[in-house]
Amino acid sequence: MIKPKKLFKSLAEPSLKIIDASWHLDTSISAEADFKAEHLPNAAFFDLDAVSDQSSSLPHMLPTSTAFQTAVEKLGISRDDKIVVYDSTGLFSAPRVWWTFRVMGAHQVQILDGGLPAWRQAGLPLESGPSRISAGGHFETEFDESRVISCSELQEAVENETAIILDARPANRFFGRAPEPRPSLKSGHICGSKSLPASQLITDGFMKSADELDKLFAEHAVTPDTDVIVSCGSGVTAAILALGLAITGHKRTRLYDGSWAEWGQLPDTFICQ
Repeated sequence: MIKPKKLFKSLAEPSLKIIDASWHLDTSISAEADFKAEHLPNAAFFDLDAVSDQSSSLPHMLPTSTAFQTAVEKLGISRDDKIVVYDSTGLFSAPRVWWTFRVMGAHQVQILDGGLPAWRQAGLPLESGPSRISAGGHFETEFDESRVISCSELQEAVENETAIILDARPANRFFGRAPEPRPSLKSGHICGSKSLPASQLITDGFMKSADELDKLFAEHAVTPDTDVIVSCGSGVTAAILALGLAITGHKRTRLYDGSWAEWGQLPDTFICQ
């Protein structure tokens, strides 16, 4: 995580690349239109839905390495750049894009603490209009399989109880007391998983401190040696849990990319309430 004023002091660095990763579950809100109205200086817009696996019926699944490379090079991003990701909410979709870059091999990726609201609150300059960034990056992907888990691998982990599974959705959706926003899906949760809403990791758009996160994860029996799988509705807020675990130094975290959008279509034997 990087604070707004520290990022502002680094704006002139040639290797610094800033990405607006805003995305909204409410499809009536255009994150790209919001970007054109207001964004950080020299930022590029990362379209989470467009830079995804277009062959999948599931929403914004990880793109192929080739598709990702093509997309980010058009944004002028190279793998060795210092990449800072933010979103317009504070902390919502930025961790998903942070995680995607990490999966694809980027090592210098941070998130702007508090996002656009914190930048604005600090009185720092903003720009409007389309991105002025031109193509020219060189991003040779190196896919990190240790950060991802497939549906079949998760089924095996559930059956053998080999990992702690944390669900980032709101508790009412986890327990089946509230309907899913995607009407074709069943209600409930992955059998054996634990509810840890992503909102519990955040205070006023900022990620909680490492000590607070450690305590929160410990309450769910997570230790440094625990294999952890994170899931949510469609792989976005699960990345907030992955980020929190990374901040605390946890190195054995995998994100279930399909999340409930995929699991909620499985037979009832895999779903609990």
